Amino acid sequence: MLSLRLVRRDTIWANRLGAVLETQDILIDAYGRIREGVHRVAQGLDETALAYRPDADANSIGWLVWHLIRVQDHHVSQLAQVDQAWIEGGWADRFGMDADPEHIGYGHTTEQVAAVRISNPSLLCDYADAVHAQTLEYLTSLDAEELSRIVDTSWDPPVRVGVRLVSVIGDDMQHLGQAAYLRGIYERLI
Repeated sequence: MLSLRLVRRDTIWANRLGAVLETQDILIDAYGRIREGVHRVAQGLDETALAYRPDADANSIGWLVWHLIRVQDHHVSQLAQVDQAWIEGGWADRFGMDADPEHIGYGHTTEQVAAVRISNPSLLCDYADAVHAQTLEYLTSLDAEELSRIVDTSWDPPVRVGVRLVSVIGDDMQHLGQAAYLRGIYERLI
């Protein structure tokens, strides 16, 4: 666990010492902030808090955090051309969910959101740590050629690795903010 935090801190110190900041460093820092945000939002919550939804059609805190980790696991493992931690690391079983690699929560109905029940925040944090470690492995291997590789031609212009990585950061940060906001509401209600 310590090494996950050191990578980000080393990047910050290298920048302060006048070293050239590389694209890789920025991406590592951003993905580190996602991992830290998951821990900040989830830690200390019980099953009831993780399941909190302000109304019957809203996403829960647990679902939002689970979903953002699933999106990162799905998208980054696809870019890195490796198996998802969800499957390879047995996380689907630990969550008691389907091991379908495409099951990331996108398009979930109200009933499907309600069915994502997280009993312990450490499950979310541990899964986030596993996905972060896999993400770091890929990010540290990036070069300009890999960042420019086209990964989706269904868009105009086609999507490149660098754009997909930034897209995941944007999506994850939005969901982290939503989960943090819901936690704040929940804590005011109890």
